[in-house]
Amino acid sequence: MTADRERSMIWHGMFLFLAGLLTGLAQMHFANPRMGLAAHIEGLMNGTFLIALGAVWHHIKLPSGQLTGLYWSALYGTYLNWAATCFAAAAGTNSMTPLAGAGFGASSLKETVVTVGFVSVGIAMLTAAGLALWGLRRVPAR
Repeated sequence: MTADRERSMIWHGMFLFLAGLLTGLAQMHFANPRMGLAAHIEGLMNGTFLIALGAVWHHIKLPSGQLTGLYWSALYGTYLNWAATCFAAAAGTNSMTPLAGAGFGASSLKETVVTVGFVSVGIAMLTAAGLALWGLRRVPAR
């Protein structure tokens, strides 16, 4: 099971990295190109994070349920981070990204979708990072 999750995490990392590269090609076609650049970088960075997490997966020592929580929170957080940033770039939102979204604005529904997306990304990524760090701690010899 560990080898399957490790390989899956690395595969998803490469897929998200490729999505980030493709987003970079489309950057200037977004309503907000600066936010499109952010989406490009999110794809690259989140893909790299998943590859790194997959590379150390066999070193993470957690109970099965927590390991499953780490796996799904990392995938959810990284994919949604890229997708929410792409949506924010396409919709021209600015409430959650006042620097990259300066001079842009969107309907309250679109702003709410981006806000909910980024808040849930924050929760998922903090959970994933916390679980990974806890699972990588030095466990005393028994």
